[in-house]
Amino acid sequence: MSDTSPILVWFRRDLRLTDHPALSAAAQTGRPVIPVFINDSLVDALAAAPKWRLGLGIGCFAQALREKSSQLVLRNGDALEVLQDLIRQTGAGAVYWSRLYDPETTARDSRIKDALKNAGVDARSFGGHLMFEPWTVQTKTGGYYMVYTPFWNSVKNTGVDAPLAAPSTLTAPAQWPDSDDLERWNMGAAMRRGADVIRPFVQLGEKSAQSRLGAFMAHGVAEYKANRDLPGVDGTSNLSENLSLGEISPHQCWHAGQRAMHEGKQGAETFLKELVWREFAYHLMHHSPRILDRNWREEWSAFPWNEDERRAEVKAWKQGRTGEPFVDAAMRELYVTGRMHNRGRMIVASYLTKHLLCHWRVGQKWFEDCLIDWDPASNAMGWQWAAGSGPDATPYFRVFNPATQLDKFDKNRDYTSRWIAEGRAKPHQDALAYFDAVPKRWNMSPDDEYPDRIIALAEGRQRALDVYKNRNF
Repeated sequence: MSDTSPILVWFRRDLRLTDHPALSAAAQTGRPVIPVFINDSLVDALAAAPKWRLGLGIGCFAQALREKSSQLVLRNGDALEVLQDLIRQTGAGAVYWSRLYDPETTARDSRIKDALKNAGVDARSFGGHLMFEPWTVQTKTGGYYMVYTPFWNSVKNTGVDAPLAAPSTLTAPAQWPDSDDLERWNMGAAMRRGADVIRPFVQLGEKSAQSRLGAFMAHGVAEYKANRDLPGVDGTSNLSENLSLGEISPHQCWHAGQRAMHEGKQGAETFLKELVWREFAYHLMHHSPRILDRNWREEWSAFPWNEDERRAEVKAWKQGRTGEPFVDAAMRELYVTGRMHNRGRMIVASYLTKHLLCHWRVGQKWFEDCLIDWDPASNAMGWQWAAGSGPDATPYFRVFNPATQLDKFDKNRDYTSRWIAEGRAKPHQDALAYFDAVPKRWNMSPDDEYPDRIIALAEGRQRALDVYKNRNF
């Protein structure tokens, strides 16, 4: 193998230059570096909003590479076949990539690594998507953690690698291979008219992510512990969008949070705990991948979930027409921004799985379709936590009351007035934007009357408790 042969760096959910171990390792060799993104079957299978947001991220990252006098080579097809074809075309002697942890991706990557190594190609995977590799965090008995607090206590004082600087230069190959046209991939096709509504809320790319982190550390983290529960206040970092596509690394966020904590900013430790909550989700997905599509607690398999997505109650939930202002505001925020406040996520998930007794998979799939910050591990764990079927889940008897939650966390109704238009003389522009985003077949208008409750809260709670009590959990 020639020491001057190019290295293919295969990008996936790691669309950044800073703190990118695989890219840094390739650049440090001095050999030509060929960045590649492959639109394979796993990418093509993404749902509407995540796929659209990924397409935007790819375009932004390609521009960042051009500013480094490099290029992002785009190819469509089976990942192994694409890499083998590029190796033949470029004479590349190595392929580097950042690890991902969902079972479909790890199976694909293992198959590719074996095939490349058997062909004499240096195939290496690197960390970077997580601070702690899932197999490195173990209980005293050698198992994996199933409860968050012990997991946090285990890792909170573990050293997190310092972020790597972006490579100063990337050596170009003598000739660039052909690249597909990103627009022809049409990654936003399923978004239809919703894309134009959501686009102003997107903070795209590495530079925006760095700015977002800096602004939060300067102005938001001190009050984060209290403000993060107030959906009408801009009190969170909003970094989940960028973390989901690796436009910023968790290491950068961790070290920024550590500095803030040492500066005495009260909310910094809570921010660090939220970063570790994300790690915990990946830890669970790695060790028990059933969390993605089955009840993590096996005894819940006998629970009589309703899985009929055609039910009127499910349609009302998806459309933000349940008659519960907190639920409806959160569901409309999701449709207009592609994100949802964390308190809202807990409320809508509890309402669907407990008041309506719908399977958490119904909500999981809807979020998967609508979230621009979609993350396979966090989405699955969040839904199973709310439903009670997951590890370290909220107890089955804890049924959030959307009305009392609204009184507690949105006293002045700043949140609901921003997102609900019906019955208001001068609706907020974001509330009106909802009607521009939804499918026309929903036949919804801001002039409609706001709906009555589809179920009385006390009735829904009692019905859920009665079902739970008749089951052995």
